[in-house]
Amino acid sequence: MIVLGIETSCDETAAAVLDGGRKVLGSVVASQDDVHAPYGGVVPELASRRHLEVIVPVIRQALAEAGMTLRDLDGIAVTQGPGLVGSLLVGVQAAKALAWVHGAPLCGVNHLEGHIYAAFLEGNPPDYPFLALVVSGGHTALYLAREPRGYARIGRTRDDAAGEAFDKVAKLLGLGYPGGPAIERIAREGNPAALRLPTAQMTDGAPDFSFSGIKTAVSLHVRRAGALSPAHVADVAASFQATVVKMLVRKTVRAGLSLGVRRVVLTGGVAANTALREALAGECGERGWELFVPSRRLCTDNAAMIAAAGHDRLEAGERAPLTLNAVPDLALA
Repeated sequence: MIVLGIETSCDETAAAVLDGGRKVLGSVVASQDDVHAPYGGVVPELASRRHLEVIVPVIRQALAEAGMTLRDLDGIAVTQGPGLVGSLLVGVQAAKALAWVHGAPLCGVNHLEGHIYAAFLEGNPPDYPFLALVVSGGHTALYLAREPRGYARIGRTRDDAAGEAFDKVAKLLGLGYPGGPAIERIAREGNPAALRLPTAQMTDGAPDFSFSGIKTAVSLHVRRAGALSPAHVADVAASFQATVVKMLVRKTVRAGLSLGVRRVVLTGGVAANTALREALAGECGERGWELFVPSRRLCTDNAAMIAAAGHDRLEAGERAPLTLNAVPDLALA
């Protein structure tokens, strides 16, 4: 089955063509970093407008890379949510128009399931059950994948997502946007133990995350310190990154031990962070657990992961009507 995937949940416009749900024939991602960099974060209205400008050329380029035409498609998969509603609407409307004109089956895909499916586009996909840590600019959550298309949410962030905290701290430190790569780069020059930052613990014992406290702590430190030297900035960045990584890894390991699950998938844009990948790999290695981490190009938002998830749902007989609508708070479980 040849499936076209379309992804416009936030600030990347992406399209990909997959054969059999696993073989990537063509994949194109148009970044909007230059649009949002002056603001230190994504501006929803600007994101929607850029999607409108590039969605058609991106789809055409993905089809050209695959050597396909729209008539060759057996199905179309599109991110239905969660995400920015204006951005989601551009992709959903484009997918519905193509499905209607060419009579292709349509499937709406949860963006978070797409991130999990990124692990299936590598040479050694995970077996079920597994624990998935999905950590990105808009989402931080732990899911138990018991079986194909069967998920249970184990934990979630109660405020900021980890990637959002990276962006905000990078802005506080004057490091630019996107914040994740900027902080990782400067943190290599700093001391991760230079600054003691809070790690959130839930009073009810839930395996949830919270990053607002650490963001506030960095903000207060920067305000009190005044002008920061480059060395001080590096220390703050390294300390912040180390603390966030510690929280993410600790919660994931505890959930795995509690559930008796020995396979872990790390995915989402923040999964491109080297410190996080290495720390979780070390913890899994000590316990003899299997860890699956997509390549960096598949961790960040892309349409190949949407096409992969959509392929399996189309194969299972799922079909979305042409009344399909964007759902900005769409839940995976």
